[in-house]
Amino acid sequence: MSEPALVAVAHGSRDGRSAATMHRLMREAAAQAPGLDVRLSFLDFNAPRLPDVLHAVAADGHRRAVVVPLLLGAAFHARVDVPAAVEAASTRLPRLDVAVSPVLGAEPAALLAAARARLAAAVTAADAPRTGVVLAAAGSSHAAANDAVSALAAGLPRASAAFATSAGPTVPEAISRLRDSGARRIAVLPWFLAPGRLLDRVRDQALAADPTAVVAEPLGDHPLVAATLLARHGVTIHASVTPSAFVDAG
Repeated sequence: MSEPALVAVAHGSRDGRSAATMHRLMREAAAQAPGLDVRLSFLDFNAPRLPDVLHAVAADGHRRAVVVPLLLGAAFHARVDVPAAVEAASTRLPRLDVAVSPVLGAEPAALLAAARARLAAAVTAADAPRTGVVLAAAGSSHAAANDAVSALAAGLPRASAAFATSAGPTVPEAISRLRDSGARRIAVLPWFLAPGRLLDRVRDQALAADPTAVVAEPLGDHPLVAATLLARHGVTIHASVTPSAFVDAG
């Protein structure tokens, strides 16, 4: 098996909709890359967990694997949880070299295109010029992750970033600012991969602030999201020009 397996790792959620969305995303990625061994794992709440999937990859004869974090920002889970899980698994897998790719959102152009497609499905072309857009993200205690979302919003017409937790502005605050700037309608564009508790909070806050607001679907299993997942795998392989570029599991 010459090509490293792709092991995607999602955070996991108690909300079953989240895991179901991740499984659909993996099916889309597998359809785009026939012959590539594509597997899904989770850090928490759902099975299979990342160490168990890496063990299965090694048991199936792979010598290399690329772990791709299904995360939009390089915050705590990306900087701490994923590397720790990989390191713990690698100590038990002396014949498997493991590399960890940048997070899915490291180069957001394709993901932003997917988000625009979700927005276009929620807002008619006639309404678009009058619509203010709230780019709503989960929020992080890591300021750089929030700044990245704000930078994305700055590149959209009549848009404001908003956060469900840990940072401001909140969704109602962003809606108020957009209304004050002349927006006639409000559309919430989720910077989320899947449905869940936080996205429900975003939706509830948006509709409480403006009952006429529309809320687009999360990025989910859009083909561009799957293509980004595959690109993270490919970039990591090409960057790993020597075995030492992989995590040494031996």
